[in-house]
Amino acid sequence: MSYKQIKWMILLIPTITVGLWEYIRHQFLMPYLSMDAGNWLTPVIVYLVSVTLLSRLFLMLEGARAALEQERASKTALEARDQLARELHDGISQSLFLLSVKTDKAGRSLAGTSHEQDLREIQKTVHEVNTYVRQAIAQLRYVPSPVADPEAVALQAQVESIVSDTVPEADVEWNLTEVSFSAKEQVELLACIREALLNVRKHAHATKVEVYTKGNASNWSVHIRDNGTGIQGDPMLFKDRYGLRITKERAEQMGWTFQLDSTPGNTQMIIGKGQT
Repeated sequence: MSYKQIKWMILLIPTITVGLWEYIRHQFLMPYLSMDAGNWLTPVIVYLVSVTLLSRLFLMLEGARAALEQERASKTALEARDQLARELHDGISQSLFLLSVKTDKAGRSLAGTSHEQDLREIQKTVHEVNTYVRQAIAQLRYVPSPVADPEAVALQAQVESIVSDTVPEADVEWNLTEVSFSAKEQVELLACIREALLNVRKHAHATKVEVYTKGNASNWSVHIRDNGTGIQGDPMLFKDRYGLRITKERAEQMGWTFQLDSTPGNTQMIIGKGQT
């Protein structure tokens, strides 16, 4: 039964009930039922009908309204994701493409010179950043499946895609099915996970990598752990290493906690909300 039909039923049932009762009362019950008794019975009958029929209709109405609100919220979230994807494409992605064209042109001019190797490193970095931005755009435009907890399922699929692109041998255990992330939160969290996995791939020399989660909707954490060589010193003070500092800033701007523990054979980055 549709939302509109339920509303009409709620409006019509009391009216029909009273009309039918008054007809029966005057046509068949007048010799047996006094006027005062009939007047008292009218609200009683309406109340009984309301309890038996209208209460169910009200429950159906609330369910239909909740479904409409959920659909509206999902549509708003998808529109926000699409808007963010367009902004990334029209701004950062196009700028990176232009930068890539310019570095390619400069590379041809500097071929064979002492600056060729430096330019290649710049080209590699630009290419990697461009790839990450395009992945983010594709992930934002990923349409969740119409199943229970669609946002959680979509986020898990995106995490698994990042793992496949960076550290394919990593184990993934994603249990945050009760957590609802906004479009911006998803982008920031995925960027943090990607940066952690890239650091593992480039520097850790690990044989075992794990991405797993803990907690619930109000109290969650994401762990990226490896058994690599570890980090010597404070990585936040390294002059040529910006990724971890940016990741920490991302987490703090979102109101999340950031923790990095590293010893040879056990390095773990934890991003979370609340105490886990």
